[in-house]
Amino acid sequence: MSNKYVTTPSAEGIAASAQAAKGKNKGLPPVHLWNPDFSGDLDMRIARDGTWFYLGTPITRPGLVRLFSTILKREGDDYFLVTPVEKVGITVDDAPFVAVDFEVTGTGGAQALSFETNVGDTVTAGADNPIRVERDADTGEPSPYVMVRAGLEALVDRKSFYRLVDIGAHHDSWFGLWSDGEFFRMIPSDELPEG
Repeated sequence: MSNKYVTTPSAEGIAASAQAAKGKNKGLPPVHLWNPDFSGDLDMRIARDGTWFYLGTPITRPGLVRLFSTILKREGDDYFLVTPVEKVGITVDDAPFVAVDFEVTGTGGAQALSFETNVGDTVTAGADNPIRVERDADTGEPSPYVMVRAGLEALVDRKSFYRLVDIGAHHDSWFGLWSDGEFFRMIPSDELPEG
């Protein structure tokens, strides 16, 4: 038997560790530098609409959701909450964040789209934070995403997506969006529905 102290991961323990690691730092914690041993899976899930659940119950404290969002890390297709001493697996139904609004500055190729997420992140779409659109193979329905940080994306909510379509443009036989000097393809121009 190992002499290693074994604990059962809990949301409370992870939150306490994250808060302690954060200290007085106002920015995001350096989760890319933290590589503790895997501590097990936590019964935590992020639903497609951005709601965080713990033990099947929604987490209703925005500050706690924000804290957890700052220690989220993606490795391949798996998501983890990471502190300097713990790494626990969680379930993400689609994307971990939801882009709930955006602002537009400039026009044409000089346009910039700055997205706000449900957890308080703000990101300007561009080369490092691309927009991508997945289309359902059966229905053709689009699901747009914007990269927030380190492999973590935000699903663009429906109202924001409709606003994006309104400011879209055609370029090289594609309909899409300009932001920060980059053109992000949404749909081939000839497949765009009329009207």
